[in-house]
Amino acid sequence: MTADKIILGGIEFYGHTGLSAAEREVGQRFVVDVEAVDLKRAAGTDSVSDTVNYAEVYETVVSVGGDRSYRLFERLAQEIAQALLERFPASAVVVRLKKRPPPINGIIDYAGVEIRRAREP
Repeated sequence: MTADKIILGGIEFYGHTGLSAAEREVGQRFVVDVEAVDLKRAAGTDSVSDTVNYAEVYETVVSVGGDRSYRLFERLAQEIAQALLERFPASAVVVRLKKRPPPINGIIDYAGVEIRRAREP
């Protein structure tokens, strides 16, 4: 059986991440999908304090994404996941981060990473 989760898809922001200083300076568009896992309690209690407020998830993702620059977008995905776990009652999160388009000499929609992080026991 899978855990209950809230899914937000297609959160967009402009961030400054990349290996080169020029790429970090110019920045690029990112798209994020988030899953906040194990919200079964909220389904039973019908209480907003037991769930994840998706408007606040959006604000958290955009704030972390636009707050500072990173060399690797793996690190940016990690920072987003950590912020979500610190702020919301989910036991785990999945963050899918896509760079659209990536700085590749070719035709490609996006490059992406997916990370899964769980709350420390």
